[in-house]
Amino acid sequence: MAHIYVYSPSGAVRDRAAFRRGIQRLQAMGHEVEVDPDALATFERFAGDDATRLAAIGRAAASGADVALTTRGGYGITRLLPDLPYKALARAVGKGTRLVGFSDFTALQLALLAKTGAPTWAGPSLCEGFGAADASDAADDHGGKATSGPDEIMLACFDDMASGVGEGTGWRLPKADRELLKARRDGHLAHDATLWGGNLAMVMSMLGTPWWPEVEGGVLFLEDVGEHPYRVERMLLQLLQAGVLARQKAIVLGQFTEYRLGPQDKGFNLTKVVDGLRARLKKVPVLTGLPFGHVPTKVLLPVGRPVDLLVEEGDAMLLWGHMH
Repeated sequence: MAHIYVYSPSGAVRDRAAFRRGIQRLQAMGHEVEVDPDALATFERFAGDDATRLAAIGRAAASGADVALTTRGGYGITRLLPDLPYKALARAVGKGTRLVGFSDFTALQLALLAKTGAPTWAGPSLCEGFGAADASDAADDHGGKATSGPDEIMLACFDDMASGVGEGTGWRLPKADRELLKARRDGHLAHDATLWGGNLAMVMSMLGTPWWPEVEGGVLFLEDVGEHPYRVERMLLQLLQAGVLARQKAIVLGQFTEYRLGPQDKGFNLTKVVDGLRARLKKVPVLTGLPFGHVPTKVLLPVGRPVDLLVEEGDAMLLWGHMH
């Protein structure tokens, strides 16, 4: 079906079993998988030193693959921003290569958008997406906790993206969102608005740098992992106070996971964070529940492409079919 080039631009691959499973599953789906020679390189916490990872990104751009897929996120791309091969990456995108990743990969996506306008795809990485363990993999994981394997919705969305037939995604809005949106007569919240964003911490790390995309009238989507609600609020407030949020058509929040509330919080939680953001950002709708983030069920999103955002009878829809 698709030629997929697997490479490691960020953190070192520690879970070799997930790496092998991911490749085998992509092959079982009918894809041709090419693995970068340094995909399993290690240097400190990284998949090789900076020069090694820059070279891997360059090879991914030159691969001619239909999809260039990261092995994992972690940390490392912000170290490479001054030296990324922006023109080569943009040429690859122009020739049909879809750059796919999330988490730390957000830095490359936003920088490429800022420097060239080239679109990318927010979606799974090899290990956490396709390498997820199921019951039959327990022995390979040396007794580790098995999950149900790769998520079926994620797999279907990935195949749609790889084959070029994906036209949009939708999700059921939480009850609180539905109640707030009842007063809006026009369910068309955005038309031909640039979709951009990704991991909130990575988005924040780009603000004020030469690699920040100046997107106005866009749809900004955000997610994060391991960030307590007060830290999520602090980052959102910085985006708000910098004027970024008020210049968007809508803010769409994905999944914020793997944090723990403590006795100090006394009722302060992520719901309060969203309520506070809505109170401060009265003219820009804030939607929640987007199935994207550090979770198994993950849709694929075209970063840098024009989208329509609609709400109908409690369902939200991001549509990009017109980009074809």
